[in-house]
Amino acid sequence: MNDYPERIQSVLAALDIPADLIEARSLVPCPEAQELVVAARDDDGREYRLAPAAASAWERMNAAALSDGVVLKIASAFRSIDRQVEILREKLAQGVSLEAILAVSAPPGFSEHHTGCAIDLTTDGVPALEVEFENTAAFRWLTENAARFGFVLSFPQGNPYGYEYEPWHWCFKAPSA
Repeated sequence: MNDYPERIQSVLAALDIPADLIEARSLVPCPEAQELVVAARDDDGREYRLAPAAASAWERMNAAALSDGVVLKIASAFRSIDRQVEILREKLAQGVSLEAILAVSAPPGFSEHHTGCAIDLTTDGVPALEVEFENTAAFRWLTENAARFGFVLSFPQGNPYGYEYEPWHWCFKAPSA
């Protein structure tokens, strides 16, 4: 991991993401998880991987939600730095401006998904990764209960990082010792 800062600087330079943008938005580096476990599988068999502590917390939270009649589904979990680069390059190739991309996607090296602790959630009846998730029973349940399991809403309205509101994005924060 000693080359991590240099690797990220190189990736940011290759994508023409200025270092002052990172500083101006107070973005925090997010190293890639070194240990991951399968936390869930979707109906097509796709695996969603998380760090072990986050996966355990997710399993407890999901079971509690289900016992309250609330369906939670993972739409996204661990994402490598290389995958984050691919996502940004794909959007740039589609003609999306870097400014627009960085309003909804973290620069590589700065995504909570790299840590294996972030999950994007959805529920039945709404499209994944859309603001309308905030109008669901699942979001209401998460707002009232997620903290009990160590999950926080990372990007509420008006968040200090300059990201658009993401009611679906929750991150496990390990309890302080």
